[in-house]
Amino acid sequence: MTDAAPSVPAHGIAGWPFGPAAPAVARPAALPDGRPWPRIRIVTVTAAGADAAGTAPSVLRQDYPELRHDLVPPGIDRTPIETSLAEPGWDALLWLRAGDLLAPGALIALALEAALTGAAAVAGLRVLFASAVVGLDSPGLAGAERPGGVQFTGGEVLWMRDALRGSTIRDADGRLDASAAWSALPDPARRRIGRPVLLQRVSATPAAGPEGLSIVSLTGTGTQGGAGVAQRRLAVALALAGHRVTGVVLSDRPEAAEWTDDFPRAEAAIEAAAPDLVLAGNLHGATRSLDVVGRLARRGPVALVLHDLFPLTGRCCHPRDCTRAATGCDAACPGPDEYPQLGPGRIAGMQARKRAVLAEPAGPWLLANSDWTLARAQELAPSGTPAIKIRLAFPTATFRPGDRTALRRRLGLPEGDVLILISAVIVDGPDKGFSDLRAALQAVARPGVGVVAIGRLDDPARLGLPTLFAPGLIADEEALAAWYGACDLHVTASRHETLGQTPIEAGLCGVPTLAYRTSGLTSAVIDGVSGRLVPMKPGALAQALAELVEDNEARARLGAFARIALESRPGRAAAALSLDGVLRERGLLSGTGRPSFAPAMLGHFPFAARLQPGATGTVPAPSPPLVRRLRRAKQMVLGRRMPLLVRRCLYLAGTLRRSRP
Repeated sequence: MTDAAPSVPAHGIAGWPFGPAAPAVARPAALPDGRPWPRIRIVTVTAAGADAAGTAPSVLRQDYPELRHDLVPPGIDRTPIETSLAEPGWDALLWLRAGDLLAPGALIALALEAALTGAAAVAGLRVLFASAVVGLDSPGLAGAERPGGVQFTGGEVLWMRDALRGSTIRDADGRLDASAAWSALPDPARRRIGRPVLLQRVSATPAAGPEGLSIVSLTGTGTQGGAGVAQRRLAVALALAGHRVTGVVLSDRPEAAEWTDDFPRAEAAIEAAAPDLVLAGNLHGATRSLDVVGRLARRGPVALVLHDLFPLTGRCCHPRDCTRAATGCDAACPGPDEYPQLGPGRIAGMQARKRAVLAEPAGPWLLANSDWTLARAQELAPSGTPAIKIRLAFPTATFRPGDRTALRRRLGLPEGDVLILISAVIVDGPDKGFSDLRAALQAVARPGVGVVAIGRLDDPARLGLPTLFAPGLIADEEALAAWYGACDLHVTASRHETLGQTPIEAGLCGVPTLAYRTSGLTSAVIDGVSGRLVPMKPGALAQALAELVEDNEARARLGAFARIALESRPGRAAAALSLDGVLRERGLLSGTGRPSFAPAMLGHFPFAARLQPGATGTVPAPSPPLVRRLRRAKQMVLGRRMPLLVRRCLYLAGTLRRSRP
């Protein structure tokens, strides 16, 4: 058993291409439900010629509370796996080959996922390296290996004790047959996380896998705003998984969306690309129909990402409490002048046209970003429309914890206050529960408690708060992560989210979220782990907010768990793995080998040296003061509605402007 940590880097070998460690998240003393962390036994069977110098240091640097590492010499009387199973005192086992290394934070990530899901085995990503990183991969869909690939040794899998019983899981020498053990488990008992856990040295670059697909990522007007950002992140994840991704935008005329269904230039670009798949999402900024999706689907596969429910309704993105989407949208729509606007007389026909596209034999597949969105898709789409849940892709290296004190000094925020974060593209938007949010914030407002409001807020005085910091829209992801990381708690009163990206971004920065237990927020916030969910009843949000403002320890514990859990689940690799499953299910990919990623994927994790810069231009530029004043005046007279006459005038003005030489 090893008992001392030599002075080597956390990853176990000098010269390994990892940079300075990201600020550590304090490991909570117990699991979220109060149970102790599972006791892990790591077994390494030494072998002649194996360079095991880094194996033990990589284990000792895990900062895991209940850990035993046994270096077992070959040729012992009893076979290693039988010896391990016979001994008491452990709950989970990891079979680590001599010469292999554990990635920083691997054990706590694997153990937390096992505890949260009850899985019998949890696998993470494997990093293959020689003189440099040559690739990353994940256990195969059926335990099989790619011909010519590095064998599945099991060091990327944490096995709970009961998962290892049976005669088929050991090889002739008594060592763990990881492929057989993984394949023997039913799918619900196996979990994969999207972060590296194993670093495996190889003597040669593995044989290349099948060529990736040609994919067009199609958006309405680009990748700004919440849904546009989500679409762009999915495209990045697919590219890192070896696919060739081309971005296409339908239109640069949002004022014409209500009357535009044909996009000859964009459709010609897609036809020229001859894609294996069109991944479409966030189209309503360019058109109010799905006609273009129907035309594209007749030429080849189309997947439609449900960043909102617009493809399933007659007009709106979020039906809120309206039930017409299920019974039939019509001219009685309560908000035809709200974005995305549509003349009342056209709403029933538009929903019928959308349903006709979805019901076609070669119609699009619907990709849902949460359990709630999947349930709504199954409820509202025509019977037989394929609907599949996927994970969205978040840049887990950009959104990461930082030194809170240093961040506050840099941003000019008070160092000793409890800072509450609220964040949205439009903070006081109609779907963000602004009245509830304001009431909850005012209930805790006092000296020592401040609020940071990120996003468009034309009239900050509407919040009625004595200590408010309003940096406005932040288009740079690294800058946004700094503001997140400077805060103590994120709160949202939204009731209508297909997922909710801000709770995940905040959680990745070590900041827990308080939200209502509703819609996609039940997937974005892991209740009791990455934040707290409260019922939608008067005063519930304010009461929970007051409790968390007073409880520093609870906030710190939730923030730590948020980072650990969310780094494993909605990252770019996790999203690519979920999409890989969809592509195989729909017959676009075949084989049972390991899903793999380009070496560049490693740079998307905080412990790697080459951290990727955050994206810029993710939201529209802040409006000039005059525009903000005019917008406030318009809202005082018309609210957030845009009457049909005004929309037609804007359309004509845009047409005239573009017709000028």
